[in-house]
Amino acid sequence: MQILLCAATEMEIAPTIQALSLHENRTVNLLITGVGLVAATYALTKEAVQNRPDLIIQAGVAGTLQPQDSLGSVVVVGSECLGDLGVKEASGFRSLFDLHLLGTNTPPWNETRLTNDVERLRATGLPIVSGVTVNEISTDEATVRYYRDQLNAQVESMEGAALHYVGLLEKIPFLQIRSLSNFIGERDKSKWKMKEAIASLNREVQKILTKLKAS
Repeated sequence: MQILLCAATEMEIAPTIQALSLHENRTVNLLITGVGLVAATYALTKEAVQNRPDLIIQAGVAGTLQPQDSLGSVVVVGSECLGDLGVKEASGFRSLFDLHLLGTNTPPWNETRLTNDVERLRATGLPIVSGVTVNEISTDEATVRYYRDQLNAQVESMEGAALHYVGLLEKIPFLQIRSLSNFIGERDKSKWKMKEAIASLNREVQKILTKLKAS
């Protein structure tokens, strides 16, 4: 099995890169996509077309929209949506689906979401959450409420939907693994748990890689 392990930044998966370098590795290829939806979509599409991995694992930190979550905990994202593709009006935000510019079930969309295979998600043993992908880190409380209450999102990232979109269209299995580094809306970075989140993320990613190699 050829596995593509990708992240937006090298920092997020540095411990796993180091661990892979200590042993002969013929099954895991690394890709740093760059930050944001555009960069990640391009990098993943190019890799899918040129090398066609058997599985793509996207690993990274994320913000949580759930105040009860524990920072540093690791989740797997079951479905994704786009948080800010549309128009902001006085009455609120309207997505491309609301504007009827995109069908709710136009492939690869499934009732406005990009949904992964449930059995693959369960096999990780991690809590399954829903994600929202944005182009701008959210600080406005009204926007946070929209993501949480109307889109039913639990975690926020800037690249997750790129993985789901490319994986579904190219029919390549994928996993999005996220560790919670901060609460969305909290801009005081002294309250973030970035170091702990990266450590726990890489422990889980390495467990998954070990299990896949043994299967």
